[in-house]
Amino acid sequence: MSNKIVTLEIDLEPADNHRLSSLCGPFDDNIKHLERRLGVEINYRGNHFSIVGQPHTASAALDIIKRLYVQTAPVRGNIPDIEPEQIHLEIKESGVLEQTTESEIPHGKEVFIKTKKGVIKPRTPNQAQYLMNMVTHDITYGIGPAGTGKTYLAVAAAVDALERQEIRRILLTRPAVEAGEKLGFLPGDLSQKVDPYLRPLYDALFEMLGFERVEKLIERNVIEVAPLAYMRGRTLNDAFIILDESQNTTIEQMKMFLTRIGFNSRAVITGDVTQIDLPRGAKSACVMLSKYCQKWTTSALTSS
Repeated sequence: MSNKIVTLEIDLEPADNHRLSSLCGPFDDNIKHLERRLGVEINYRGNHFSIVGQPHTASAALDIIKRLYVQTAPVRGNIPDIEPEQIHLEIKESGVLEQTTESEIPHGKEVFIKTKKGVIKPRTPNQAQYLMNMVTHDITYGIGPAGTGKTYLAVAAAVDALERQEIRRILLTRPAVEAGEKLGFLPGDLSQKVDPYLRPLYDALFEMLGFERVEKLIERNVIEVAPLAYMRGRTLNDAFIILDESQNTTIEQMKMFLTRIGFNSRAVITGDVTQIDLPRGAKSACVMLSKYCQKWTTSALTSS
């Protein structure tokens, strides 16, 4: 991918302050959303917009702005608001994020994540690609043995997205396969029942955000840690969702999980196909995904 930076300009017609306000959103939230998702810089004055970025992303941003402005046309005298879902759909239909492939990571470019506890850098090319995939794809699969950083880097990417206000909440889940997903017989409340299975996710959060802040975010439901069985019937918008230990999910459970992903949400699925603990005869969804996910343009697979 070329490192060339271009500046594209456009005057939106007809100039209408109310329509422009709808396009940009409150406090320019819609513009900031586009900048974050596409990696461009958007400046405007009145109806004159300039977009700075790499050629394909800048061109896509310009086209999306034009299409969104058309959608602000008055309907029965009322100017409709531009919602985050509309921006998400326009980005998806443009296909611009699908153009980022493994070969497009510039040689020598450092990929890293900043947290308040420090900078997290990948140690291998696969880890660098894994981090890049989590930024550029809706669904990322990290398949590999224990100790390769699958869960840790996924939590780091989720924390980074939350700090940048790209998403509103983080949801961490894993199958409690040792209890057969039937947790009722265990002592304590839900948190006490599932804590042993979710401890690795908590540990990563505590390291990156600190114990007190994690506790506050959990109290406000900004961070939610739950067993996979408790996701049924939900739709998660503006969320970063991590499914850990996916080798212990059945195909039916994986279908349920994938259909929980809503607008402006990202999902990371990690697993190790050498550590399947499912009952005899049950098929692991992780094995199936590792075969087929690369055929889906909105997902990416990283194997260690």
